[in-house]
Amino acid sequence: MLKIVYMKNLIKTFFIFIVIISTSNVQAQTGFGVKGGLNFTFFKVEEGSFGETPDVELGYYIGCFVDFEIENGFLLQPELLYINLGDFDFLNAPIYLKYKIKDHFDILVGPSLNYFFDFSNAKLKVRADLGFAYTFTSRLDLHMKYTIGFEEISPNGVFLGLACKL
Repeated sequence: MLKIVYMKNLIKTFFIFIVIISTSNVQAQTGFGVKGGLNFTFFKVEEGSFGETPDVELGYYIGCFVDFEIENGFLLQPELLYINLGDFDFLNAPIYLKYKIKDHFDILVGPSLNYFFDFSNAKLKVRADLGFAYTFTSRLDLHMKYTIGFEEISPNGVFLGLACKL
């Protein structure tokens, strides 16, 4: 029950953020979409408990994103992702600065806020993301990102998936 309340509050906060940005003076195109895929998480456990403490764990993620065009090939792309990783569930809310390197190739970089439902303390973690996206069509792209955890029990991970603009 408590997990549902936290998810609802985080989702409300995300959508309030989207509304504020979309009603500001950003005079550009906005795109919305969904994404999902697999994540490979690499634990560096010296503190905390991850069950059997595996070195690498496979999980999945699903979520949504919004693209706000800024100018000259730069976009702002906030996302909200639900991530399942073995026995752990968490929300991931990266805020990317996205740059179009070439016609079909983008680079994404930015902070990533994570809310872990299953930890008794230190539930909120900040990580850094570096990602790449290859656009197949105007609506479909393949993306990959690397997430760096800054704390002992904040794992690094590689995400690989598809995004579809609606």
